Amino acid sequence: MGKNLTPRNEDYSKWYNELVVQADLAENSAVRGCMVIKPYGYAIWEKMQAQLDKRFKETGHQNAYFPLFVPKSLFEAEEKNAEGFAKECAVVTHYRLKTDENNPGKLIVDPEAKLEEELVVRPTSEAIIWNTYKGWIQSYRDLPLLINQWANVVRWEMRTRLFLRTAEFLWQEGHTAHATREEALAETEQMNNIYAEFVENFMAIPVIKGAKTESERFAGAVETYCIEALMQDGKALQAGTSHFLGQNFAEAFDVKFTSKEGKQEYVWASSWGVSTRLMGALIMTHSDDKGLVLPPNLAPIQVVIVPIYRNDEQFNAISEEAKLLTEELRAVGISVKFDGRDTHKPGWKFAQYELQGVPLRIAIGPKDLEN
Repeated sequence: MGKNLTPRNEDYSKWYNELVVQADLAENSAVRGCMVIKPYGYAIWEKMQAQLDKRFKETGHQNAYFPLFVPKSLFEAEEKNAEGFAKECAVVTHYRLKTDENNPGKLIVDPEAKLEEELVVRPTSEAIIWNTYKGWIQSYRDLPLLINQWANVVRWEMRTRLFLRTAEFLWQEGHTAHATREEALAETEQMNNIYAEFVENFMAIPVIKGAKTESERFAGAVETYCIEALMQDGKALQAGTSHFLGQNFAEAFDVKFTSKEGKQEYVWASSWGVSTRLMGALIMTHSDDKGLVLPPNLAPIQVVIVPIYRNDEQFNAISEEAKLLTEELRAVGISVKFDGRDTHKPGWKFAQYELQGVPLRIAIGPKDLEN
Protein backbone atom coordinates (compact mmCIF):
# COMPACT_ATOMS: atom_id res chain seq x y z
CA MET A 1 0.00 0.00 0.00
CA GLY A 2 1.66 3.20 -1.19
CA LYS A 3 1.39 6.73 0.08
CA ASN A 4 -1.73 8.80 -0.51
CA LEU A 5 -2.37 9.76 -4.12
CA THR A 6 -1.58 13.28 -5.32
CA PRO A 7 -5.02 14.99 -5.57
CA ARG A 8 -6.37 15.40 -9.09
CA ASN A 9 -6.80 19.17 -8.81
CA GLU A 10 -3.14 19.50 -7.79
CA ASP A 11 -1.53 17.48 -10.60
CA TYR A 12 -3.84 15.36 -12.76
CA SER A 13 -1.03 13.69 -14.67
CA LYS A 14 0.83 12.74 -11.50
CA TRP A 15 -2.39 11.45 -9.92
CA TYR A 16 -2.94 9.21 -12.97
CA ASN A 17 0.59 7.79 -12.98
CA GLU A 18 0.55 7.09 -9.23
CA LEU A 19 -2.86 5.45 -9.44
CA VAL A 20 -1.86 3.05 -12.23
CA VAL A 21 1.16 1.90 -10.22
CA GLN A 22 -0.39 1.84 -6.73
CA ALA A 23 -3.57 0.07 -7.83
CA ASP A 24 -1.30 -2.63 -9.28
CA LEU A 25 -2.49 -2.22 -12.89
CA ALA A 26 0.82 -1.78 -14.70
CA GLU A 27 4.40 -0.58 -14.30
CA ASN A 28 7.27 0.62 -16.41
CA SER A 29 9.60 -2.14 -17.55
CA ALA A 30 13.30 -2.64 -18.23
CA VAL A 31 12.49 -1.89 -21.88
CA ARG A 32 12.31 1.82 -22.50
CA GLY A 33 8.78 2.99 -23.28
CA CYS A 34 7.22 -0.45 -22.78
CA MET A 35 4.98 -1.46 -19.89
CA VAL A 36 4.33 -4.59 -17.88
CA ILE A 37 0.59 -5.09 -17.47
CA LYS A 38 0.16 -6.69 -14.06
CA PRO A 39 -2.41 -9.42 -13.33
CA TYR A 40 -4.99 -7.04 -11.85
CA GLY A 41 -4.76 -4.69 -14.83
CA TYR A 42 -4.74 -7.56 -17.29
CA ALA A 43 -7.88 -9.04 -15.71
CA ILE A 44 -9.73 -5.81 -16.53
CA TRP A 45 -8.40 -5.86 -20.12
CA GLU A 46 -9.54 -9.49 -20.48
CA LYS A 47 -13.07 -8.51 -19.48
CA MET A 48 -13.08 -5.78 -22.14
CA GLN A 49 -11.65 -8.20 -24.69
CA ALA A 50 -14.28 -10.83 -24.00
CA GLN A 51 -17.11 -8.34 -24.47
CA LEU A 52 -15.72 -6.80 -27.64
CA ASP A 53 -14.90 -10.21 -29.09
CA LYS A 54 -18.48 -11.30 -28.52
CA ARG A 55 -19.77 -8.19 -30.34
CA PHE A 56 -17.40 -8.77 -33.26
CA LYS A 57 -18.52 -12.38 -33.65
CA GLU A 58 -22.19 -11.44 -33.40
CA THR A 59 -21.65 -9.16 -36.41
CA GLY A 60 -20.08 -11.93 -38.50
CA HIS A 61 -16.37 -11.36 -37.90
CA GLN A 62 -13.79 -14.10 -37.36
CA ASN A 63 -10.44 -13.95 -35.61
CA ALA A 64 -7.17 -14.77 -37.35
CA TYR A 65 -3.51 -14.00 -36.71
CA PHE A 66 -0.94 -12.40 -39.01
CA PRO A 67 2.85 -11.98 -38.69
CA LEU A 68 4.50 -9.46 -36.39
CA PHE A 69 6.99 -8.53 -39.15
CA VAL A 70 6.21 -6.69 -42.38
CA PRO A 71 8.80 -6.80 -45.19
CA LYS A 72 9.82 -3.23 -46.03
CA SER A 73 8.72 -3.55 -49.68
CA LEU A 74 5.18 -4.49 -48.61
CA PHE A 75 5.18 -1.66 -46.13
CA GLU A 76 6.12 0.78 -48.91
CA ALA A 77 3.42 -0.45 -51.27
CA GLU A 78 0.71 1.79 -49.83
CA GLU A 79 2.66 5.01 -49.88
CA LYS A 80 0.46 7.24 -47.70
CA ASN A 81 0.23 4.60 -45.02
CA ALA A 82 3.98 3.97 -45.03
CA GLU A 83 4.69 7.70 -44.78
CA GLY A 84 2.21 8.05 -41.96
CA PHE A 85 4.06 5.50 -39.82
CA ALA A 86 7.64 5.84 -41.11
CA LYS A 87 8.84 8.02 -38.24
CA GLU A 88 7.75 5.60 -35.52
CA CYS A 89 8.84 2.22 -36.88
CA ALA A 90 11.10 -0.33 -35.25
CA VAL A 91 13.11 -2.16 -37.93
CA VAL A 92 14.82 -5.56 -37.86
CA THR A 93 18.05 -5.56 -39.90
CA HIS A 94 19.98 -8.62 -38.66
CA TYR A 95 19.14 -12.16 -37.64
CA ARG A 96 22.07 -13.21 -35.45
CA LEU A 97 24.31 -12.16 -32.59
CA LYS A 98 27.82 -13.40 -31.91
CA THR A 99 30.33 -13.26 -29.08
CA ASP A 100 32.43 -10.13 -29.01
CA GLU A 101 36.06 -11.32 -29.26
CA ASN A 102 37.41 -8.10 -27.73
CA ASN A 103 34.96 -8.21 -24.85
CA PRO A 104 34.41 -11.67 -23.32
CA GLY A 105 30.88 -12.37 -22.11
CA LYS A 106 29.42 -9.66 -24.37
CA LEU A 107 27.44 -10.03 -27.59
CA ILE A 108 27.53 -8.02 -30.80
CA VAL A 109 25.37 -8.03 -33.91
CA ASP A 110 26.94 -10.36 -36.45
CA PRO A 111 27.71 -8.13 -39.48
CA GLU A 112 27.57 -11.24 -41.70
CA ALA A 113 23.94 -11.84 -40.71
CA LYS A 114 22.33 -8.88 -42.42
CA LEU A 115 18.81 -9.49 -43.73
CA GLU A 116 18.39 -9.14 -47.49
CA GLU A 117 15.29 -7.11 -46.83
CA GLU A 118 14.59 -5.23 -43.61
CA LEU A 119 11.51 -6.19 -41.61
CA VAL A 120 9.31 -3.56 -40.00
CA VAL A 121 7.77 -4.53 -36.65
CA ARG A 122 4.08 -3.90 -37.35
CA PRO A 123 2.79 -0.47 -36.32
CA THR A 124 -0.50 -1.63 -37.90
CA SER A 125 -1.16 -4.64 -40.14
CA GLU A 126 -2.80 -3.34 -43.33
CA ALA A 127 0.24 -4.12 -45.50
CA ILE A 128 0.74 -7.74 -44.49
CA ILE A 129 -3.01 -8.41 -44.37
CA TRP A 130 -3.80 -6.92 -47.79
CA ASN A 131 -0.91 -8.81 -49.30
CA THR A 132 -2.46 -11.97 -47.83
CA TYR A 133 -6.00 -11.10 -48.99
CA LYS A 134 -4.76 -11.03 -52.58
CA GLY A 135 -4.54 -14.82 -52.39
CA TRP A 136 -7.87 -15.20 -50.60
CA ILE A 137 -10.10 -13.09 -52.86
CA GLN A 138 -10.88 -14.08 -56.42
CA SER A 139 -14.59 -13.63 -56.92
CA TYR A 140 -17.62 -11.91 -55.40
CA ARG A 141 -18.31 -15.26 -53.67
CA ASP A 142 -15.29 -14.63 -51.44
CA LEU A 143 -16.77 -11.37 -50.17
CA PRO A 144 -17.32 -9.83 -47.75
CA LEU A 145 -14.19 -10.92 -45.89
CA LEU A 146 -14.59 -9.97 -42.22
CA ILE A 147 -11.47 -10.59 -40.16
CA ASN A 148 -10.22 -9.35 -36.80
CA GLN A 149 -6.97 -9.98 -34.99
CA TRP A 150 -5.99 -9.52 -31.35
CA ALA A 151 -2.33 -8.55 -31.36
CA ASN A 152 0.46 -6.29 -30.16
CA VAL A 153 1.81 -3.43 -32.25
CA VAL A 154 4.86 -1.21 -31.92
CA ARG A 155 5.06 2.54 -32.47
CA TRP A 156 8.30 4.04 -31.33
CA GLU A 157 7.06 6.72 -28.95
CA MET A 158 9.54 8.82 -27.02
CA ARG A 159 7.19 10.37 -24.50
CA THR A 160 5.29 7.51 -22.93
CA ARG A 161 2.52 7.16 -20.34
CA LEU A 162 1.24 3.85 -18.99
CA PHE A 163 -1.75 2.60 -21.05
CA LEU A 164 -2.18 5.90 -22.89
CA ARG A 165 0.94 5.87 -25.02
CA THR A 166 3.57 3.13 -24.96
CA ALA A 167 6.03 1.89 -27.60
CA GLU A 168 4.32 -1.50 -27.60
CA PHE A 169 0.62 -1.88 -26.89
CA LEU A 170 -2.16 -4.44 -27.19
CA TRP A 171 -5.13 -3.96 -29.44
CA GLN A 172 -7.53 -5.56 -31.87
CA GLU A 173 -7.56 -4.59 -35.54
CA GLY A 174 -10.37 -5.49 -37.90
CA HIS A 175 -9.67 -5.60 -41.64
CA THR A 176 -12.56 -6.14 -44.01
CA ALA A 177 -12.99 -6.43 -47.78
CA HIS A 178 -16.26 -5.71 -49.63
CA ALA A 179 -17.72 -5.76 -53.13
CA THR A 180 -19.15 -2.25 -52.97
CA ARG A 181 -18.38 1.17 -51.60
CA GLU A 182 -21.72 1.26 -49.73
CA GLU A 183 -21.00 -2.02 -47.96
CA ALA A 184 -17.53 -0.96 -46.84
CA LEU A 185 -18.87 2.36 -45.62
CA ALA A 186 -21.71 0.64 -43.73
CA GLU A 187 -19.14 -1.67 -42.08
CA THR A 188 -16.98 1.31 -41.05
CA GLU A 189 -19.94 3.04 -39.43
CA GLN A 190 -21.24 -0.15 -37.85
CA MET A 191 -17.94 -0.77 -36.09
CA ASN A 192 -17.68 2.80 -34.81
CA ASN A 193 -21.20 2.34 -33.43
CA ILE A 194 -20.20 -0.94 -31.78
CA TYR A 195 -17.27 0.82 -30.09
CA ALA A 196 -19.54 3.63 -28.92
CA GLU A 197 -22.15 1.20 -27.59
CA PHE A 198 -19.50 -0.88 -25.80
CA VAL A 199 -17.71 2.08 -24.23
CA GLU A 200 -20.96 3.74 -23.13
CA ASN A 201 -22.90 0.68 -21.94
CA PHE A 202 -20.18 -1.63 -20.70
CA MET A 203 -17.51 0.82 -19.55
CA ALA A 204 -19.99 3.55 -18.52
CA ILE A 205 -18.01 6.21 -20.40
CA PRO A 206 -20.01 8.77 -22.44
CA VAL A 207 -18.54 9.35 -25.91
CA ILE A 208 -19.00 11.62 -28.89
CA LYS A 209 -19.06 9.91 -32.31
CA GLY A 210 -17.94 11.64 -35.46
CA ALA A 211 -15.64 11.90 -38.45
CA LYS A 212 -12.07 13.20 -38.20
CA THR A 213 -10.87 16.24 -40.13
CA GLU A 214 -8.64 15.60 -43.14
CA SER A 215 -5.40 16.34 -41.25
CA GLU A 216 -6.38 13.92 -38.47
CA ARG A 217 -7.34 11.00 -40.70
CA PHE A 218 -5.57 7.66 -40.58
CA ALA A 219 -2.81 7.55 -43.21
CA GLY A 220 -4.28 5.91 -46.29
CA ALA A 221 -7.92 6.32 -45.25
CA VAL A 222 -10.62 8.13 -47.22
CA GLU A 223 -12.66 8.74 -44.09
CA THR A 224 -11.90 8.14 -40.40
CA TYR A 225 -14.68 7.85 -37.80
CA CYS A 226 -13.88 7.90 -34.14
CA ILE A 227 -15.24 8.00 -30.64
CA GLU A 228 -13.91 10.65 -28.26
CA ALA A 229 -14.38 10.55 -24.49
CA LEU A 230 -14.09 13.50 -22.13
CA MET A 231 -11.66 13.05 -19.24
CA GLN A 232 -11.95 14.74 -15.83
CA ASP A 233 -9.24 17.25 -16.69
CA GLY A 234 -11.42 18.60 -19.50
CA LYS A 235 -9.40 16.97 -22.29
CA ALA A 236 -10.79 14.64 -24.93
CA LEU A 237 -9.28 11.20 -25.41
CA GLN A 238 -9.62 9.34 -28.71
CA ALA A 239 -10.98 5.99 -27.58
CA GLY A 240 -11.47 4.09 -30.85
CA THR A 241 -11.29 4.56 -34.62
CA SER A 242 -12.89 3.05 -37.69
CA HIS A 243 -11.53 3.77 -41.15
CA PHE A 244 -13.13 3.66 -44.57
CA LEU A 245 -10.14 2.88 -46.79
CA GLY A 246 -11.86 3.15 -50.17
CA GLN A 247 -9.88 1.14 -52.74
CA ASN A 248 -6.48 2.49 -51.70
CA PHE A 249 -5.16 -0.74 -50.23
CA ALA A 250 -6.77 -2.92 -52.90
CA GLU A 251 -5.02 -0.90 -55.59
CA ALA A 252 -1.69 -0.89 -53.77
CA PHE A 253 -1.75 -4.67 -53.26
CA ASP A 254 -3.66 -5.52 -56.45
CA VAL A 255 -6.63 -7.15 -54.73
CA LYS A 256 -9.31 -7.64 -57.39
CA PHE A 257 -12.43 -9.76 -57.61
CA THR A 258 -14.65 -10.90 -60.44
CA SER A 259 -18.07 -9.30 -59.96
CA LYS A 260 -21.43 -11.00 -60.62
CA GLU A 261 -21.35 -9.33 -64.05
CA GLY A 262 -17.97 -10.95 -64.73
CA LYS A 263 -16.00 -7.68 -64.45
CA GLN A 264 -12.64 -7.37 -62.65
CA GLU A 265 -12.92 -4.80 -59.87
CA TYR A 266 -10.89 -3.63 -56.90
CA VAL A 267 -12.41 -4.46 -53.52
CA TRP A 268 -13.48 -1.81 -50.99
CA ALA A 269 -12.00 -1.86 -47.51
CA SER A 270 -12.34 -0.90 -43.87
CA SER A 271 -10.11 -1.20 -40.82
CA TRP A 272 -10.92 -0.45 -37.18
CA GLY A 273 -9.33 -0.80 -33.77
CA VAL A 274 -9.33 -0.13 -30.06
CA SER A 275 -6.36 -0.63 -27.77
CA THR A 276 -5.19 -0.82 -24.15
CA ARG A 277 -5.64 2.96 -24.25
CA LEU A 278 -9.23 2.15 -23.21
CA MET A 279 -7.72 1.23 -19.84
CA GLY A 280 -6.48 4.80 -19.55
CA ALA A 281 -9.92 6.12 -20.47
CA LEU A 282 -11.52 3.89 -17.83
CA ILE A 283 -9.16 5.11 -15.11
CA MET A 284 -9.41 8.79 -16.02
CA THR A 285 -13.19 8.85 -16.39
CA HIS A 286 -14.28 7.15 -13.17
CA SER A 287 -11.53 7.29 -10.57
CA ASP A 288 -11.14 9.73 -7.68
CA ASP A 289 -8.55 10.91 -5.17
CA LYS A 290 -8.99 7.74 -3.11
CA GLY A 291 -8.17 5.46 -6.03
CA LEU A 292 -9.60 3.45 -8.86
CA VAL A 293 -13.37 3.37 -9.42
CA LEU A 294 -14.57 0.49 -11.61
CA PRO A 295 -17.97 -0.23 -13.12
CA PRO A 296 -18.97 -3.53 -11.44
CA ASN A 297 -19.01 -5.49 -14.71
CA LEU A 298 -15.33 -4.62 -15.31
CA ALA A 299 -14.11 -5.27 -11.76
CA PRO A 300 -11.93 -8.40 -11.48
CA ILE A 301 -13.12 -8.69 -7.86
CA GLN A 302 -16.70 -7.46 -7.44
CA VAL A 303 -17.07 -8.24 -3.73
CA VAL A 304 -14.37 -8.57 -1.11
CA ILE A 305 -15.07 -10.08 2.31
CA VAL A 306 -12.83 -8.91 5.15
CA PRO A 307 -12.98 -10.74 8.48
CA ILE A 308 -12.66 -8.73 11.72
CA TYR A 309 -11.63 -10.92 14.65
CA ARG A 310 -9.60 -11.14 17.87
CA ASN A 311 -8.79 -14.84 18.05
CA ASP A 312 -8.65 -18.03 16.00
CA GLU A 313 -12.03 -19.20 17.22
CA GLN A 314 -13.71 -16.04 15.91
CA PHE A 315 -11.73 -16.25 12.67
CA ASN A 316 -12.85 -19.83 12.03
CA ALA A 317 -16.50 -19.01 12.71
CA ILE A 318 -16.33 -15.99 10.38
CA SER A 319 -14.58 -18.05 7.67
CA GLU A 320 -17.38 -20.61 7.72
CA GLU A 321 -19.96 -17.87 7.28
CA ALA A 322 -17.92 -16.19 4.54
CA LYS A 323 -17.67 -19.50 2.68
CA LEU A 324 -21.46 -19.81 2.51
CA LEU A 325 -21.81 -16.21 1.38
CA THR A 326 -19.11 -16.69 -1.27
CA GLU A 327 -20.89 -19.75 -2.71
CA GLU A 328 -24.18 -17.86 -2.80
CA LEU A 329 -22.70 -14.89 -4.64
CA ARG A 330 -20.69 -17.02 -7.08
CA ALA A 331 -23.83 -18.94 -7.93
CA VAL A 332 -25.32 -15.73 -9.33
CA GLY A 333 -22.15 -14.91 -11.27
CA ILE A 334 -20.50 -12.45 -8.89
CA SER A 335 -16.73 -12.70 -8.35
CA VAL A 336 -15.79 -12.79 -4.66
CA LYS A 337 -12.54 -12.73 -2.73
CA PHE A 338 -12.24 -13.66 0.94
CA ASP A 339 -9.20 -11.90 2.38
CA GLY A 340 -8.23 -14.00 5.37
CA ARG A 341 -4.57 -12.88 5.48
CA ASP A 342 -3.31 -12.35 9.02
CA THR A 343 -0.37 -10.27 7.74
CA HIS A 344 -2.46 -7.10 7.34
CA LYS A 345 -4.98 -5.33 9.56
CA PRO A 346 -8.57 -4.74 8.34
CA GLY A 347 -7.97 -0.97 7.99
CA TRP A 348 -5.05 -1.61 5.62
CA LYS A 349 -7.19 -4.00 3.58
CA PHE A 350 -10.07 -1.50 3.35
CA ALA A 351 -7.71 1.17 2.03
CA GLN A 352 -6.14 -1.23 -0.48
CA TYR A 353 -9.47 -2.42 -1.90
CA GLU A 354 -10.68 1.15 -2.15
CA LEU A 355 -7.51 2.02 -4.06
CA GLN A 356 -8.12 -0.94 -6.38
CA GLY A 357 -11.73 -0.02 -7.02
CA VAL A 358 -13.46 -3.13 -5.65
CA PRO A 359 -17.15 -2.10 -5.87
CA LEU A 360 -18.43 -3.79 -2.70
CA ARG A 361 -16.76 -4.54 0.60
CA ILE A 362 -18.29 -6.78 3.25
CA ALA A 363 -16.78 -6.74 6.74
CA ILE A 364 -17.82 -9.61 9.03
CA GLY A 365 -17.07 -9.43 12.74
CA PRO A 366 -18.24 -11.44 15.80
CA LYS A 367 -21.24 -9.13 16.28
CA ASP A 368 -22.40 -9.74 12.69
CA LEU A 369 -22.35 -13.48 13.35
CA GLU A 370 -24.53 -13.03 16.45
CA ASN A 371 -27.07 -11.12 14.38
